[in-house]
Amino acid sequence: MRLFLVTIMGCFYGFTAHAQNPLVTPDSLDQQRWVEAQYAQMTLDQKLGQLFMVSVASDQNKQSTDAIKNLIEKEHLGGVIFSKGGPVRQAKLTNEYQNVSKIPLLIGMDAEWGLSMRLDSTYAFPWNMTLGAIQDSTIVEKVGYQIGKHAKRLGVHINFAPDLDINTNPENPIIGNRSFGELRDNVVHKGIAFIKGMERAGVLANGKHFPGHGDTAVDSHHNLPVIPFDRNRLDSLELYPFKKVIASGLSSIMVAHLEVPALELKKGMPSSISEQIISGLLKEDLGYKGLIFTDALNMKGVSTQGKDGEVELKAFMAGNDMLLMPENVVSAKQKLTNAYNKGRLTEKRLAYSVKKILMAKYKAGLQHYKPIVLENLYEDLNSLENNLVYEEAIEGAITVVKNNLDLIAIKNLENKKIAYVKSGDAENDAFLKALKKFTEVTVVEAKDINQLKIKLKEYNLVIVGHHKSNDSPWKSFSFSNKELQDLQEIAAERTSNLILCVFAKPYALSSIANFKSIDAIVMAYQNSAIAQEKTAEVLFGAIGATGKLPVTANNEFPVNTGVNTASLKRLGYSLPERVGLSSKGLAKIDLMVNGGLDSLMFPGAQVLVARKGKVVYQKSFGKPTYNSSTNITNEHLYDLASLTKILATLPMVMKMEEEGAIELNDTFEELVPNYSDTEIKNVTVLKALSHYGRLPAWIAFYIDTLDKDRKPSAEFYRTEPMPGFSTKVYDKLYLTDAYQDSIYNRIGRQDLKPNRYRYSDVPYYVMKRVIEKNYGQPLNYLTQNFLYDRLGANSTTYNPLDKFNKQAIVPTEEDNYYRYGTVQGYVHDMGAAMQGGVGGHAGLFSNANDVAKIMQMYLQNGYYGGVKFFDSRTVKKFNTCYFCDKNVRRGVGFDKPQLEHSGPTCGCVSRKSFGHSGFTGTYTWADPEEEIVYVFLSNRTYPSASNTLLVKSGLRTRIQQVIYDSILN
Repeated sequence: MRLFLVTIMGCFYGFTAHAQNPLVTPDSLDQQRWVEAQYAQMTLDQKLGQLFMVSVASDQNKQSTDAIKNLIEKEHLGGVIFSKGGPVRQAKLTNEYQNVSKIPLLIGMDAEWGLSMRLDSTYAFPWNMTLGAIQDSTIVEKVGYQIGKHAKRLGVHINFAPDLDINTNPENPIIGNRSFGELRDNVVHKGIAFIKGMERAGVLANGKHFPGHGDTAVDSHHNLPVIPFDRNRLDSLELYPFKKVIASGLSSIMVAHLEVPALELKKGMPSSISEQIISGLLKEDLGYKGLIFTDALNMKGVSTQGKDGEVELKAFMAGNDMLLMPENVVSAKQKLTNAYNKGRLTEKRLAYSVKKILMAKYKAGLQHYKPIVLENLYEDLNSLENNLVYEEAIEGAITVVKNNLDLIAIKNLENKKIAYVKSGDAENDAFLKALKKFTEVTVVEAKDINQLKIKLKEYNLVIVGHHKSNDSPWKSFSFSNKELQDLQEIAAERTSNLILCVFAKPYALSSIANFKSIDAIVMAYQNSAIAQEKTAEVLFGAIGATGKLPVTANNEFPVNTGVNTASLKRLGYSLPERVGLSSKGLAKIDLMVNGGLDSLMFPGAQVLVARKGKVVYQKSFGKPTYNSSTNITNEHLYDLASLTKILATLPMVMKMEEEGAIELNDTFEELVPNYSDTEIKNVTVLKALSHYGRLPAWIAFYIDTLDKDRKPSAEFYRTEPMPGFSTKVYDKLYLTDAYQDSIYNRIGRQDLKPNRYRYSDVPYYVMKRVIEKNYGQPLNYLTQNFLYDRLGANSTTYNPLDKFNKQAIVPTEEDNYYRYGTVQGYVHDMGAAMQGGVGGHAGLFSNANDVAKIMQMYLQNGYYGGVKFFDSRTVKKFNTCYFCDKNVRRGVGFDKPQLEHSGPTCGCVSRKSFGHSGFTGTYTWADPEEEIVYVFLSNRTYPSASNTLLVKSGLRTRIQQVIYDSILN
């Protein structure tokens, strides 16, 4: 007898060939001893109970969940499969059920795209078809691992995933998005990667639905689908993934309810109770030694095959190990008991399956069972890591299906007028918000298609977004007939290019009759917020696209269609950990800025942090004023003050230098001949812009235009524009045009100061005149056309009231010394105001997002969005400290890190870094070595410029220190 048992065990465990039995663990001898010890203690009733895995839902009432508890106690169940409910409720039930089970229960779930397939308050990862579009299978492994981590944290030991069906039938009502696609090798590669990730997390995987449910038009939940193909077809397609995955080591397989005449001779016999298919094909022909589950035995595809436990008995005798979701455990168990007592079910057969179940439990760690810890369960299941994995997956999946004229990525923004038109019935807010981060995009709506076409004539690029529900893979994905007709009519209007973005499964394209006039198509696969955001990034070239269609979407777009697009190096938007920063570390910025608000340093602020080309922190705080009822948003415009120097004037000087129109050694005399008889005639561009030109810090031009009551004098000002008085300073305040010459004449009368570092606005007055003379156009026009429009920096402008609603602009001061009113939408700096709001040293308004674009362009050596604004040589030339040996830290225009202990930075930045600060409470800094861009905008001058708390606190550079302290790698 002992020799007989040893023989059985040797064949069963296959210890000499571990790869043949995926349930064998590295500590196989310990596993064997545990299995044998458990089995030896079991009664027949307990052994039979191990074969059953019943369904329970944590959202059921107590009476129902207690009934399962009683079943576990009385019938000695092998496991439970959880359905709908919530994670904490499920964890409590699991602990309760495990507590009453003599042998720990094997807990299962259908969590193909994560726990959210069944549970609320949990995370939904991309569907398999989305993963099927990814070309890098290591990303799929990461998804599998993350799903496995969640399952393990919730006390789930086996996840009935992945789906290994090859979805060759677009009409398949139950598989569809659950499949990796229609190509067998793609299904294999993605399936193996998913399994590898999940089992690495310590959770058993399950391949389903054997022998292949992909080419059916019938849902086996409701009827018995027929797979009518011959054996050659089945071997080459449906069975192919299972063969390959079995060879790679798969812990378990689920057998579907399918009628497969080529594999089972008996008509109407479901595969799940077919001995020929399970014992003959799966176990003998394919050599599978892992755990075999039936699909749910309460499904109509099999439940009609018998009653009172007959189906369960047939399923077990056919070769299944675990009977999933039986209709009646008690009656099924009685049928099995009777069969055992009559000798139809042998001890050998029973031991074979029960020991495999015990092996699986050991592999899942149940030999050391511990209750689920409820503390922080929700937080652990909804961690930041989920978004990191999802984001990477979606980036890899997004597929450019068509790209005529290389329309994607969108270039030449200065020539684009872009409209967005919505199709579908699901959310689109994330897409719109993301599109508008890159440039101006207008939502166009109308009551009918004729009105819509009239409105669209104003635009030369139309983006249509087809948004369908992301709630589940079975939701409707199609265009309505009206949407299809409208799409064709929009496409036929050749006054614009058309990009179609589909936030649904690829089969949505199958109903579109004509693609001729649709210039570009992007398949996003899902309508999640992240998918919408990343699609916008693909459109504008923040990231490239590498995905390929995992199925045939239309005869015109067969499987594997996909046009790779490259990044244009526009700023993207992501999470800190994607670029080696700590979210927890950056969260300290919130506390610091809120502390600044509480200390009355400023009424409101915007803070942005980007690294490696991705904005990873962008928040707004406070209000426009202390008495405002509205909050600051990321779209509000701030007076940038002296940031104007490096964001407006300096780029034009750099452009002139590249064109040979100016040299750094040119003198003021050479640039402005009127200065030939002045003390400042020999000041060079290099010294002036390095703040080593011996020029005064600033000149209070406005004081000389005030009357004896210190109000704007009638000699210089009018309340309405009129000939000779067209320079608008403020509401109902127009300066005499003749005063522009007075400003420059007064600059020429300045005495040179001692030869040392002295920060000065004066060079930028001079550079403004030089630039405008060279190009024959005003500075605001030049910067708009050369830089801002091409960057998509549409919120960056001089004189913002000409373009924006006043409420979108943050006020800077309650002026009681010159303009006598609220300075809002007008430049705060008095000298710039006297130049009609357009100064070389001040006058620019913007938000943090736009400032970051310009700084990122510098960081990328003059390149951004497919445009080479400057040669890298030029950027380096201007970002060089020429007078460091004279204790002058500045570059040419750019501020640079301090040379000693104190200065404009935290002291933690590299010597290659550069930036500037502004009087109104603004600051920006870029570091090429760490690839960091930092922007801080505030209106610390409101209500009074005498408030210097922000300056004294060093908050801006303390935040910079926090950013550098948050670097992980």
